[in-house]
Amino acid sequence: MTSQEHADHTRQAEITALRRQLGSRVTILGHHYQRDEVIVHADHRGDSLELSRLAAEATSPYIVFCGVYFMAETAAVLCQPDQVVVQPVREALCPMARMVDRPTLSEAWDQLAAMWDGDLLPITYQNATAEVKAFVGEHGGAVCTSSNAGALFRWALERKSHLLFVPDQHLGTNTALAMGIPLGRIGKWTLDMADDPSPLRDKQVVVWPGFCYVHAVMSPDDVRSARERYPSAQVIVHPECRKEVVQLADSSGSTAAIIKWVNAAQAGATFVIGTEVHLVRRLAQEHPDKTIVPLRDQQCEAMSRTTSEALRAALESIVAGRPEHVVTLDAETIAGARLALERMLEAH
Repeated sequence: MTSQEHADHTRQAEITALRRQLGSRVTILGHHYQRDEVIVHADHRGDSLELSRLAAEATSPYIVFCGVYFMAETAAVLCQPDQVVVQPVREALCPMARMVDRPTLSEAWDQLAAMWDGDLLPITYQNATAEVKAFVGEHGGAVCTSSNAGALFRWALERKSHLLFVPDQHLGTNTALAMGIPLGRIGKWTLDMADDPSPLRDKQVVVWPGFCYVHAVMSPDDVRSARERYPSAQVIVHPECRKEVVQLADSSGSTAAIIKWVNAAQAGATFVIGTEVHLVRRLAQEHPDKTIVPLRDQQCEAMSRTTSEALRAALESIVAGRPEHVVTLDAETIAGARLALERMLEAH
């Protein structure tokens, strides 16, 4: 055993001992995109929707959220006031979530709502800050994840004729297209429309110009190359990919859906999967009887920031009675964001 392997083994044993010491006082939640060295310690792993439910149901005094910051914020919104949410690495910030803020969203909302005489509802992707979720909740809207975006789009369009979706343009476009909304009825907000939103007047769905760099970089050429290399493969991609990629794939779906498809496949099946590579590699390890390869070897740097060292430090701080990196939100933000999140959980 090398010195590095010995250090890794020692650290993992220390985390196990800390968890044993804390017992039911802590719940560790881990997103599927986390490193293997971290996800192995999670009490529950899941995508954004599943982890939102688990955060709302957790009864332990401490919730350690291994993911990115908007996810830990969601846990802080949904948990009880006396529970403490700890994020091991506060710098693990989702770039997409930072592509929309409340002031800019408010400006767009005012312009579009005025143009359509208030006939408009907002939907925000889970990948957004708590302040954006709060704005959406205060204006009658809801949160969605990639698992339930279609259900929340239908929910919104049953109530109003127009929908503003933030921040992921690709998930918004792909969801609207899957519902049968023509491309010509889908528009993209741009900052230069702040003074004149009229180019969007005939649109039914307006999407924000945000994106996930992990998924948006995947291209039609990647799909064509994969089919040449693996002719019998099923190509499955995340709906945060561009519409041209989704249209060339055999299927698109959330991380939970991708896992379900792989689990249900017979031995010998081949999958090319277009999503974050930590998940793809883990699926390959868990299904040695199947061929599972990434569409592109692309990892989320924000998710990768959480290491076993950071998890150990978070647990040590709780054991010491001085939890570090506690996620705190003001009461007004919690109230508005909770409205949007509860509508999501009820509508789904």
